[in-house]
Amino acid sequence: MRILSVLLTVGLLAGCSARPSPGPGRMAAIEPAGSALCVTEGQVQPLRGGRMEVADPAMRAVAMQTGGDAGDLEFTYEGPSKGEAPLANGELRRQIGLKLRAADTCNVLYVMWRLTPQSELSVSVKRNPGMTQHAECHDGGYQRIKAARTEPLPNVREGETHRLRAVRSGETLRVFADDHLAWEGVVGEDMLGFEGPVGVRTDNGRFVFRVIGDRGSHSADCRGGEVVASG
Repeated sequence: MRILSVLLTVGLLAGCSARPSPGPGRMAAIEPAGSALCVTEGQVQPLRGGRMEVADPAMRAVAMQTGGDAGDLEFTYEGPSKGEAPLANGELRRQIGLKLRAADTCNVLYVMWRLTPQSELSVSVKRNPGMTQHAECHDGGYQRIKAARTEPLPNVREGETHRLRAVRSGETLRVFADDHLAWEGVVGEDMLGFEGPVGVRTDNGRFVFRVIGDRGSHSADCRGGEVVASG
């Protein structure tokens, strides 16, 4: 297991210490959580200022010792990945997003910003009780969550930097794109039934990113994964 020294950013939330109540365009402050990032698929390269870069067609990672119900992701899109990795159904998605309550590869809440064919948010739960390995669940157990409220997203162009934040409070999940409320819906415990840390996922794109989660103690099985340790 290779250990790289890099800082998981806490600076993204420097202006959020007042703990505002969730509402349009605002989100309850996430406590900065500097912790190890466990990369379970693909590779990331550390950059200056706590940023990381991914060029692989598929990358999956979780931020160890985070709470799992809130995440903050800042990313710069650098173009298509080197090579492509279609989904099991043959669809090619170019996207980046947050993993909430990422218990394992079979049980996770995804908040994804899809870049093509159009800019949109997709929120879905992948739930497979009793399964923890990809060989067990494959691409089964997905349920897309219907939004009670949505707003259009800006198109993402090469070289642009954007921000994706998500926070689950009670049974309500709110997602903010560039600090504007873009998605709101109900994600109750009946849809979940699992707990885990915050994480990040990319598909078929090159990105420079920084990610943090709410303060907590959830970890994940990182055997065979690469650990990028916080500074």
